[in-house]
Amino acid sequence: MREQKAEAQQILDDLFSEKLLPFKLSARQVESIGGEEYIVRFHDIRLPSIDVSWGVDQSFKDVFRTAVLERVARLSGSFHQNPSI
Repeated sequence: MREQKAEAQQILDDLFSEKLLPFKLSARQVESIGGEEYIVRFHDIRLPSIDVSWGVDQSFKDVFRTAVLERVARLSGSFHQNPSI
């Protein structure tokens, strides 16, 4: 799990440096939830965790990067919406 946690943090740092994340995230923990499926927990209330699973021909790094970008894109929409009056 340490390898995935280090990889996850490197990806998060890279995405933040590339300005693809609107806020900095820290990988707190990576837990196996069965097979090639993991949950990555963060130190952030806006995005507490992400579930990641991948096949034999995929890499954790690629799948995690895509999962983070997709999740943050959904979150970012709520940051830009005008509040209802």
